[in-house]
Amino acid sequence: MKSIIIASTSTLHEGSYLEYLLPTLQSHFKNCKSILFIPFARPGGISHDDYTAKVSEAFASIDISVKGIHEFENAADAIKNAEGIFTGGGNTFLLVTQLYKYNIMQLLSETVKNGTPYLGTSAGSNICGLSMQTTNDMPIIYPPSFQTLGLIPFNLNPHYLDPDLQSKHMGETRETRIKEFHAFNTIPVLGLREGSWLEVKGDTITLKGNLQARLFLQNETPTELETGSDLSNLK
Repeated sequence: MKSIIIASTSTLHEGSYLEYLLPTLQSHFKNCKSILFIPFARPGGISHDDYTAKVSEAFASIDISVKGIHEFENAADAIKNAEGIFTGGGNTFLLVTQLYKYNIMQLLSETVKNGTPYLGTSAGSNICGLSMQTTNDMPIIYPPSFQTLGLIPFNLNPHYLDPDLQSKHMGETRETRIKEFHAFNTIPVLGLREGSWLEVKGDTITLKGNLQARLFLQNETPTELETGSDLSNLK
C-alpha cells in the first residue's frame, strides 16, 4: 500500500528544517530505522554530502538515520533496499534529469507504489505528479522527459502564492502560469501553500496542514479546498 507525504516545503518561516513536519514523519516512517535521501535537486551552493548531513540532523531528532543515494555504488540497489525514501527540494529540472541519468525514475515510482514510505518536499514533491510541467523552477538543464513518478493522478504547484493585491508588480502570477499550462493540458493542478501537504495512504489522498489549497481544472474557475479534503477521485 502506498504511504506518501507530499509537502509544499521543507522549512516554514522562523522554523528549522523539517521542524513542522517531524511529528507526522515520526508516524510516517515508524517502521524505519534508516531512510535513503535523494539530494539530486541541488544545483550548487551545497554539496550532496552537506545536504545529506542537514537532513540527517533533522531525522536524528526522531531516531532515524539517513544515507544519501550518492554514497552507494549502485543507485538502483539503494532504492530497492531502502526502508524509506526522502527526495528533497532544489531545482526540479535538475532532479528529473538526474533520475533519468541514473535510470531510476521508473524504479523509484514502482518502489513507492509497492509500499516503501516516501517523503517529498518542493522539487521532491513536484515529481510525485504526472509531470513536472507545473514547477516554479527555471529550466537550468534539459531533462529527457517531463514525465515523473505518477504517484498521484494530477500535478502539483508547491510553494503556491496567491496574488498580492497591494503589489505594483505587473508580471504573471502563479494562477496565470497554471492557466497557461491548462491552455494546452487537461491535467488538474493543485496549488499547495506553505505548511500544507498531501497524505497518501493506498488510493486515499488527503489534504493536511493548516492552510487551504487551490485547485485548478481546465476551463473552470479555481476553487479552494479545506484541510481534510479528499482528493482521491481527482483526475
